[in-house]
Amino acid sequence: MRWPSLSWLGLGPVVPSPWLLLLLATASWLGARVLVWIYTFCKTAWRLRCFPQPPRRNWFLGHVGLGPPTEQGMQEVTQLVAAYPQGFMVWLGPVVPLISLCHPDVVRPVLNASALPWPRDPGFLAFLPWLGDGLLLSAGAKWGRHRRMLTPAFHFSILKPYLKIFNDSVNTMHAKWRRLMAEGVTRLDMFEHISLMTLDSLLKCVFSFDSNCQEKPSEYIAAIVELSALVAKRHQQPLLHLDFLYQLTPDGRRFRKACRLVHAFTDAVIRERRRSLLGQGLDDGLQAKAKAKTLDFIDVLLLAKDEDGKVLSDQDIRAEADTFMFEGHDTTASGLSWVLYNLAKHPQHQERCRQEVRELLRDRDPQEVEW
Repeated sequence: MRWPSLSWLGLGPVVPSPWLLLLLATASWLGARVLVWIYTFCKTAWRLRCFPQPPRRNWFLGHVGLGPPTEQGMQEVTQLVAAYPQGFMVWLGPVVPLISLCHPDVVRPVLNASALPWPRDPGFLAFLPWLGDGLLLSAGAKWGRHRRMLTPAFHFSILKPYLKIFNDSVNTMHAKWRRLMAEGVTRLDMFEHISLMTLDSLLKCVFSFDSNCQEKPSEYIAAIVELSALVAKRHQQPLLHLDFLYQLTPDGRRFRKACRLVHAFTDAVIRERRRSLLGQGLDDGLQAKAKAKTLDFIDVLLLAKDEDGKVLSDQDIRAEADTFMFEGHDTTASGLSWVLYNLAKHPQHQERCRQEVRELLRDRDPQEVEW
């Protein structure tokens, strides 16, 4: 069938431009992505409607600004937990929900559930250049494989020799406190001192490296502390969650420099350990250290094999070692500082704890906690 000519309307045949087609294709793709995002957001918001939430500041900011990292912010969070003892939800801006679970009965099923299929939370991506794809940031089959391979690292036969390391690090911290008191110091930043103690312990347990960081500055320790602070600071600035913006800032440049230093240290330890063990046969050397109960975390990672007999790559080992250096020192220091704060606030409980420790150490020489 022949179509009538439209020349009398001034309309001739249309020759599609490649740029026009590209523009239409791009617009269609973006439109589809927006529709998918809207559908996903509405579906998520519908599922989360059962969680109570405090009043929003406004529709755009949501609950941004609630519970800042100050004493007043801690009081606000305490009030929220009292008002919503099971848990609650807040909105970071108009579209990002954040759920806080408070009661142990609510938290327990989450902790007991399989973690294999979890999606990586975008909030953790700031750690990725530093920690790599280790247990904290990996997901799916890789998370499961690494978790199984790392399980031997937490066997009591591996952990038991570490107790002397912990005791020595604490004794160093106590000696430093006594020296500072003799010099007239009456106030201490508890978290700073305990962080150095936990980092001192971890360097010995993970790398078999004695940094003496509690007594003198350490470039590696300073980089770890700086990275932790930079990630926390970035988390509080939503615009800097965008990598291309963050890389342009002074903090972004400091972050990259500290990452290079930390990675260089870890890589050097791994290379040196492989070189020394290969000289006597990797498996023979590690097995000899295992029998002597002197394995550190790097040794365990070098020794680890999956069900198919495959070992971890150097990149995997670095990711797990860096992850444990961060998670091990930060959470432990926070927990110990909080315990000591509460013991100082409640002398009667402090005395009960002191008596319990004295009873445990009675007639022991040396007077140190044992496994």
